[in-house]
Amino acid sequence: MVLLDLYRSIPARRLAPVQRVTGVLLMLFSMTMLPPVAVDLLYDEDAFRAFLATGWITLATGFVLWWPVRRVRNELKIRDGFLITVLFWTVLGAFGAIPLYLSDTLWNHPTDALFESMSGLTTTGTTTVAAGLDALPKAINFYRVQLHWLGGMGIIVLAVAILPMLGIGGMQLFRAEIPGPMKNNKLTPRITETARVLWLVYLSLTVICGLVYWLLGMSPFDAMCHALSTLATGGFSSHDASIGFYNSPALECAVIVFMLLGTINFATHFGVWRHRSVFVYWRDSEFRACLTVILGYTLLISIPLLIAQTFDDTATTLRTAAFHVVSYGTNTGFTTTNASLWPSYAPMMLMLCGFMVGCSGSTSGGVKMVRLMLFVKQALREVQRLIHPNAQLPIKLDGRVVDDSVVYAIGGFFSVYIGFTILLSFAMMATGLEPVEAFSAVAATINNMGPGLGSLSGSVAEVSDPGKWIMMFSMLLGRLEIFTLLIVFTPAFWRR
Repeated sequence: MVLLDLYRSIPARRLAPVQRVTGVLLMLFSMTMLPPVAVDLLYDEDAFRAFLATGWITLATGFVLWWPVRRVRNELKIRDGFLITVLFWTVLGAFGAIPLYLSDTLWNHPTDALFESMSGLTTTGTTTVAAGLDALPKAINFYRVQLHWLGGMGIIVLAVAILPMLGIGGMQLFRAEIPGPMKNNKLTPRITETARVLWLVYLSLTVICGLVYWLLGMSPFDAMCHALSTLATGGFSSHDASIGFYNSPALECAVIVFMLLGTINFATHFGVWRHRSVFVYWRDSEFRACLTVILGYTLLISIPLLIAQTFDDTATTLRTAAFHVVSYGTNTGFTTTNASLWPSYAPMMLMLCGFMVGCSGSTSGGVKMVRLMLFVKQALREVQRLIHPNAQLPIKLDGRVVDDSVVYAIGGFFSVYIGFTILLSFAMMATGLEPVEAFSAVAATINNMGPGLGSLSGSVAEVSDPGKWIMMFSMLLGRLEIFTLLIVFTPAFWRR
């Protein structure tokens, strides 16, 4: 009630820029219904009507929001950027569910359609479909991975890149959307140019990925869908068996490489292109730490698999372990087998690696590796201070001193992240899930990872509607990195 009263007290002119931008972005999103229509016409499966209807509904809604405030040219404040980001992810998730619901296929309940849309947009990859993806119209399977691809780099960044004529301060949207602890770093002097560079890198890697998948045996349609899903580190597949459908070691190795490319900071990709040298990757300490953690997890998870002789030979064991560590760690969520059935600690360790492997400025979720690095450096500094109380001990990253305000903010972020993971796990237990399944449901969604454990390893079809709403909230928390979402629920945010 307090927030509602504060909202009503806000002058309409203050919300006008937010309304204008949201309307324009909705009209932009309506255009994304055209590619699925083209796919449907190409394959002649008669599924295009749901997308055309959604396109008109979304366009009309955006126009109605934009028209009354079309002449407003006020500069966006930082809090406006946060509000637009939260509004757009929630509103876009709702409009994105419409074609799934109208298609009259596997999403006959509004909650299921909204869950699938939100999971796609936040690149979580958790699905409500227990079986039947192989038989879906190709337009719908394409649409699901298209949501991944748009959400991967952030539709807000896309809007800033191609709509500079909005007449607004793009940096406010950029800061609210880009994942990671240091959001002020820009690749180019102009923010719109920075966003364009990010999307150019993203598009180029996606095209290369699709070509490689096609050359390794995927059909052109499957190669396109899985490329969109891989670079977005999303995890939706056009097959119930995911990558395991192809039973191809060479393809699995290629997927590992492109999942890793999806989890690298896109500023690093830009550095590789600008300097024409792949050694830029190795000079990135965050990526080196990412590879080290992946190697450690792979070896640890391989031990119980080798002891239990889960697979036929050592090479298959190591490859399968590496594939799932990279898939879970980068929060992609592709699978080749049901890892929930692996022996000993292996399944739980897979869930834990999803918290820490992803790099900042990438499409991955989780707490981000750079935060973990700075958190460990801060812990080691505190130990050193016990020995040398008066010593000046700056924390450095890639040779640069990190401001203490960033380091302390990371401590707060970890506390809130862990706190919400615990709180939401108890909430999922209240819906009837077993403790391990409840934790895996939260870990899979707050990290935007996808697969859970037990009955949630393939889909969340058995989760109750309240449980699905909790998981959707968890997805948004993870995608917007906690504070971007929480800040709009504070009374201070709405005061003048």
